Amino acid sequence: MADKPSVLFVCVHNAGRSQMAAAWLTHLAGDRVEVRSAGSNPGDQVNPAAAEAMAEVGIDISAETPKILTIDAVRESDICITMGCGDSCPVFPGKRYLDWKLEDPAGQGVDAVRPIRDEIKTLVEGLIAEIAPAKPEATA
Repeated sequence: MADKPSVLFVCVHNAGRSQMAAAWLTHLAGDRVEVRSAGSNPGDQVNPAAAEAMAEVGIDISAETPKILTIDAVRESDICITMGCGDSCPVFPGKRYLDWKLEDPAGQGVDAVRPIRDEIKTLVEGLIAEIAPAKPEATA
């Protein structure tokens, strides 16, 4: 893994789970991790309920756009995480593949999306602790 690990989140539509995961990782890890998300069949827009749930915690994903999963995105990532949706990534040697079993927020209201958002946050926090822990503050 490079000095700055790279993570790719993948779900079918790249409109809910993978967008929330990418936003959490960017928000919590800052520039310590390179973050990508994509879908095998991207939707037209980010799931409005996912955007609303993330806005409730101060993270705006409303301007994000779903992106198509490419072989290059996988090749350029150290870790590929599918979001429990049965997507399969192209497999390259030396990559780490994880599958996070998460309920699909598609078609659900914000009340149903909040627990998914919170579960994703917990998983992302665990990932950060493993791949990009905060560096201790330098003492004077």
